[in-house]
Amino acid sequence: MSLIDSEIKQKIIDELNESNEITNSRQFAIKIGKEHEEVVAELNSLHAYEILLPEVIQEDIWEPTQEGQDYIEKGSPEVIFFNSIPQNGIALSELQKTLGPIAQIGFSQCMKLKWITTKKIEPSKEEIEKQQQQKKKAKVDQMIFQKVEKIEDKTKDLLLQLTKSTISSKDLQALKRRKLAQIVKIKYFKITKGATFERLITKKEKVHTDFNKEILSQELWKDAFFKKYNFNALGIYSSGHLHPLLKVRTQVREAFLELGFEEMDTSIWVESSFWNFDTLFQPQQHPARDMHDTFFMSKPEFSSDFPKEYMEKVKETHEKGGYESIGWRYDWDEQEAKKNIMRTHTTAISSRTLNSLIGQEFKPRRFFSIDRVFRNETLDATHLAEFHQVEGFIIDKNLSLGDLIGVITQFFQKLGMNKLKFKPAYNPYTEPSMEIFIYHDGLKRWIEVGNSGIFRPEMLRPMGFDEDVSVIAWGLSLERPTMIKYKVNNIRDLFGHKVDLQTIYSFPLCKITLEKFD
Repeated sequence: MSLIDSEIKQKIIDELNESNEITNSRQFAIKIGKEHEEVVAELNSLHAYEILLPEVIQEDIWEPTQEGQDYIEKGSPEVIFFNSIPQNGIALSELQKTLGPIAQIGFSQCMKLKWITTKKIEPSKEEIEKQQQQKKKAKVDQMIFQKVEKIEDKTKDLLLQLTKSTISSKDLQALKRRKLAQIVKIKYFKITKGATFERLITKKEKVHTDFNKEILSQELWKDAFFKKYNFNALGIYSSGHLHPLLKVRTQVREAFLELGFEEMDTSIWVESSFWNFDTLFQPQQHPARDMHDTFFMSKPEFSSDFPKEYMEKVKETHEKGGYESIGWRYDWDEQEAKKNIMRTHTTAISSRTLNSLIGQEFKPRRFFSIDRVFRNETLDATHLAEFHQVEGFIIDKNLSLGDLIGVITQFFQKLGMNKLKFKPAYNPYTEPSMEIFIYHDGLKRWIEVGNSGIFRPEMLRPMGFDEDVSVIAWGLSLERPTMIKYKVNNIRDLFGHKVDLQTIYSFPLCKITLEKFD
């Protein structure tokens, strides 16, 4: 059999014959115009015959983040912002409409670099009167003017020089603060000739992988070269593996069912703002409804099918209040309510379910759901832009905060978690409200795993529920209890594109007891 059966192997052998070693496999891959993974595969093949000896070397290097890569391709926000300013100036609000989210970054950096000047635009008398009628503060705009004639995109230049030693520590830290550069660990190999290089490559001895009649009968085995057996190699298998989230999800679902809960339909991922926010008595100017926190749909942009009578009651409650509430005191916009979003919580499903109970004979009910939700979050060790939410609520008469604490405690005890504490919080649709915390032994701190409270009358009464009807509810993350169960310190190691598949293979079965996690 031929050992040098590829172009890459031949180039590796040629390099070793010429230089006796390859000091950096990554640089060698660039030199021959191949991907590093391709070179490593061929190195492993040759190493199996001990033709070469690879030494693993790990190194920390700086590289652009995804945002930094965007700056390299398109230019930095400050340069884009500066170049968008005409000679006679432009209103900041106009640039924000044109440039979108990068306008604020560009404006901030241009001011810091003293590239621009500003002049306040006083609101007109009509605008002031209009805002006063709506009990809002009139917005003050600014005119933006270029202050310098010529600029350089230093940020882009620094990102292009990132891997070079010429960039200063001060500049590196500046890029890091702006989250444009990060330190990553890279692995490469130093390659030297192995024990069999002379026999198999220079003398081109034949390699035998097994015994046969000829080798045995002619006693060729005495001097023949045999490839070593790898007794530690695993056999080929094709069995599937459950993801840790699915294991914990099954246990959570069983806990709900054992407590007498019914499962809600969670098939609506694209939700209208009406069901996601307005029915929950969440005002239309609430920060959670901003594009920095919510993913808005561009197609289809709006929904159209709503219960008209119920919508009118929701509108009236927002504008004027009722049920001993003064409401939010603003002009409710139906068009805003029709905007489609990727649902930010499964409480929208709870709202739909509660509304569907109207007209039925009243009786105490318990509902739950477990499904995915989407938020425009900054990713870190405990936050993702999409994750799973566990939702539960109980509808009955005259329920109290004590009932809520009791059922949440009972629920978590079923999952083997006894280190709980509650903290007062604020929610637009619950009063009183509480945040739920569980102690994480791996992180050595308390982690917020969810929110809870009693639904406000402003949410329930427009649906048609009587005054003595109460709903206690809570929403939890599925990922965070899973992190506690499997002692995962970074949520990105559990869910998302950075997950190491080998960890999914090696995670143990999810066995939960009333006392502790096994």
